[in-house]
Amino acid sequence: DREMINTVLRNLINNAVKFTGKGGSVNVEVENKISNLEIRVKDEGVGISEENLKKLFRIDVKYKSRGTAGETGTGLGLVLCKEFVEKNGGIIWCESKPGAGTTFFVQIPVGPGGIREEKGS
Repeated sequence: DREMINTVLRNLINNAVKFTGKGGSVNVEVENKISNLEIRVKDEGVGISEENLKKLFRIDVKYKSRGTAGETGTGLGLVLCKEFVEKNGGIIWCESKPGAGTTFFVQIPVGPGGIREEKGS
């Protein structure tokens, strides 16, 4: 579902911007593989500790962190991202180290030969 995946990307990009300080960068990379599409949202932000990485995507564990300008969030965005990605047959994960930025990965299946163009898009 294109709208679900768009929502996931908006959330991941907004989070990357929120946790990247002034002068840092956020990059979105897309690799069209034969059976899946891999999207990477990379930031040069504050990073996430290994302990807190385990809390991401979990609704049963509270995880809140303030952005570089003091922004707050509920922590539900990543839970919804996981739900949307999985409903589309994909997977989502994160790699990060404190002070070294964060990369979120999303892989979603595509048809034979890669991405198929939808009529009207």
